[in-house]
Amino acid sequence: MANKNPSTSISPRAPEPPALSESAAGLLRELVAHLRQNRTQLREEWARRITRAELLTAMTEEEIFAEATAVYDNYVEALETGTFEALQAYSRRLSERIIPRGVETDEVVGIVLLLRDVLARSLFTKYQDNVDKLNRILDSYEPAANRIANTVAVGFVEERERIIRQQQEAIRELSTPVLQVRERLLILPIIGVMDPQRARQLTEQLLRAIRANRAKVVVIDVTGVAAMDSGVANHLVQTVEASRLLGATCIVTGLSPEIAQTLVTIGVDLSEMATVGDLQGGIEEAERLLADRSVLPAPREPGTDTSR
Repeated sequence: MANKNPSTSISPRAPEPPALSESAAGLLRELVAHLRQNRTQLREEWARRITRAELLTAMTEEEIFAEATAVYDNYVEALETGTFEALQAYSRRLSERIIPRGVETDEVVGIVLLLRDVLARSLFTKYQDNVDKLNRILDSYEPAANRIANTVAVGFVEERERIIRQQQEAIRELSTPVLQVRERLLILPIIGVMDPQRARQLTEQLLRAIRANRAKVVVIDVTGVAAMDSGVANHLVQTVEASRLLGATCIVTGLSPEIAQTLVTIGVDLSEMATVGDLQGGIEEAERLLADRSVLPAPREPGTDTSR
């Protein structure tokens, strides 16, 4: 039987109303114009909300307002241009300023979400009589707002991780100081856990110090090291050999019975390593070597045949 109503063969989804022909870009332009027109009111409301929520408590109200102004302007620019480079750069600079003040990640995420809430509420007020348009503007705004929130949060976390790495590096350097006792004599006291990364850093610091101070004898004291695995032990041997290549004799002191037994058990080559029981004995041996210059090694290049 023929279909008496040809229109029933068409998809049940009706065409969008004419008003929906406005592009997402056009809606965003209207949104940006609204945010620029109400800039003072909205950023002040945002700053008040930050204070009421007890976020950024390490900063004064004046500092909060100044940062809120800058973030707001970068936020609106990102909405307008669809590019996030300026926002990313500002986020990094902001993080550099506020992380040392003790600001946490959840506070940064919180203030960005508060801004989104403040802006959304202003849109509800503006378009309360045109729910259809409100929904379309929100549909255009939400993806951009989410990306902005993600950009700021990621920028903060990356900067925080960078600062943590710097602090860890500084702590490691402080934990392995190379001390000059007198001319041509260095002491490297090692305390704490030795891992491969720290062992590499130790070697780099020591070799730089040997070269800078023209050292002839180095006392490496491991009294404060509780344990040492095969990788770190072999690295210590390599450090001793690298020091020898620069013309310095290494004396290792403070080996505990446990570490000594471990080194023998795992078969570390100790033939090139001079050891003394304690630091005091190591310094005395170093003084003897410096007094008897004939026993000190001459600098030699890698691969030099010393068998003759």
